[in-house]
Amino acid sequence: MFERFTERAVNAVSEAQRLAKEGGCKEVMPEHLLLALVREAKGVSLKIFRMYGVTSETVQKEVEKYTCKSSNAVNNIPFSREFKDILKHTLDLASKSGNTNILFEHLFLSVITDKNSNIQQILDEFNFDVYGAKDILTKLVQRKIKRLEHPETIEDESKVGSFEAAYEGEALAGVFDRAVSKLSAAGYEILGTEQIMASILETADSELVNTINKYGLNTEVFERKLAEQQSRQSEYEGKKIIFTPNAFLMMNSALQTAKELGSSVITPEHIVLSILKTKKGLAYEIIKSLGINGEKLSEEILKPIEKQMPETLTIMKLAKEEARRIGRNVVGTEMFLLGIIAEGTSVAFEVLNDLEITLKDARIVVENLAGYGNEYFDKEIVFTTRAKKVLEKAWLSAKKANRQKIEAVDLLLAIIEEPESLAMKALNQLGVDAVEIRHGIQRSEWKS
Repeated sequence: MFERFTERAVNAVSEAQRLAKEGGCKEVMPEHLLLALVREAKGVSLKIFRMYGVTSETVQKEVEKYTCKSSNAVNNIPFSREFKDILKHTLDLASKSGNTNILFEHLFLSVITDKNSNIQQILDEFNFDVYGAKDILTKLVQRKIKRLEHPETIEDESKVGSFEAAYEGEALAGVFDRAVSKLSAAGYEILGTEQIMASILETADSELVNTINKYGLNTEVFERKLAEQQSRQSEYEGKKIIFTPNAFLMMNSALQTAKELGSSVITPEHIVLSILKTKKGLAYEIIKSLGINGEKLSEEILKPIEKQMPETLTIMKLAKEEARRIGRNVVGTEMFLLGIIAEGTSVAFEVLNDLEITLKDARIVVENLAGYGNEYFDKEIVFTTRAKKVLEKAWLSAKKANRQKIEAVDLLLAIIEEPESLAMKALNQLGVDAVEIRHGIQRSEWKS
């Protein structure tokens, strides 16, 4: 039976058993479970108890009126018939609410509506509104199996924030200087993908350039192909700006790629990956004309980056896996949260682990919030508006700390700055708030 219980629900039952043993009782009674629920309550459940002044200390005094007070401890205490009835009712409630798992809230519902014990009398001492609490808990556990749309909306790629600050620094030192020189030599005023790509190919002793060269693309080949182009029409599909529209799109994509790969700066690798991804502009047309397989080249460029295994890259991969697990091609902030927990080694994970948040329980809450989708797995994974906003804040956090890599703690800090995000809603349901997380991060920083 208990394999279907979440860890919080199991902990409540275990606490009830401990309380019965501590009191020297022969059976575990429903009243023990009520006290255990009060002690283990978090999030919405804790708020409900607090609303009526129900605390561990106050309810214990009431429970003691109806339970044994023997001093003889007994091992292997069985559940009373009334306790078993509550567990059976809990299973029924879970089935009716569409859940395969038994949540802490299912136990809560079953206990406060029990008529075969002294629980009603105990709750009456606190003027506890059973019907009001029942309505709140019923809505909380009601599972929506299918949702056509993700609760966090998806943002248009063209609306991604400015990237100018991202390429200021050592990572692209010289690349844009050479690109601007090429622009002047060609008599143009607006930077395009072809100048940027050509300047990257001129970088000496670069692992990226060596990788691209293996596919038959080097400076000479690129310049020759560029000279064959009759116009720059491929660079203009919108109004003229400092960058050509396609170079602007590519740079925005490069910034997003950098964030997803855990970097706080744009590198030449991110630019080439984005040229291959956006499939626009003269640079891509030249690559395509040479018969280069863009997917294979992208995979090879990614290999050395993945070997470094920055935390955020691992978390992004795990987040995508979590999205696919529930039939989604959309990654929201709630998947970032699952990714942080699943990664299991970062400071952010340690903070959440200290707050007793487990992957099993977090998955259940996230599934209830986001619902299941039915998207095809072969589609490209996209990020919601709020997920991109969280990535942006994490990127700024890393830059502010002068880090080359975005760390998991940057992501977690960004999440708690978005109170309306699904990730934060999930954390609240798990009984954790932003203040606790921030304090946890500060304690970790002090220790280090």
